[in-house]
Amino acid sequence: MRTLALRINTLFLPLARLVPETLLTLLARLAIAYTFWSSGRTKVDGLLSVTDTTKYLFAEEYQVPLIPPDIAAYMATYAEHFFPILLLLGLFTRFAALSLLLMTLVIQLFVYPDAWNVHMWWAVAMLYLIRTGAGDLSLDRLLARSS
Repeated sequence: MRTLALRINTLFLPLARLVPETLLTLLARLAIAYTFWSSGRTKVDGLLSVTDTTKYLFAEEYQVPLIPPDIAAYMATYAEHFFPILLLLGLFTRFAALSLLLMTLVIQLFVYPDAWNVHMWWAVAMLYLIRTGAGDLSLDRLLARSS
């Protein structure tokens, strides 16, 4: 049985070499950045003017504890713009991924508790980025090489 498993795994080695980790980290960064950036753009008019609808949703629908709704609306909106930019650049990637993972946990627990089937995929991508970092195509790597 062990021999069979080894043979099957060996068959996939050429395929694994076709998908470098640099590509996986880049795709994870882009997927999470796009997801949160898109959400952030629905909360603003113009560049970064938080809409009245966003404030209303945080006051009436999103039951985020401990943070006043107005402050939560601004924090979430700006976080959904700032951290995706960091991910896109691959700058402070682990910090950005952790921040968005914590935001995802808040969304899962207090806003959309039935959306675990979507949030778990976001969490997997962010945990991967926290574990591996941004990859070769990133400012993080460039800064690490220069120091």
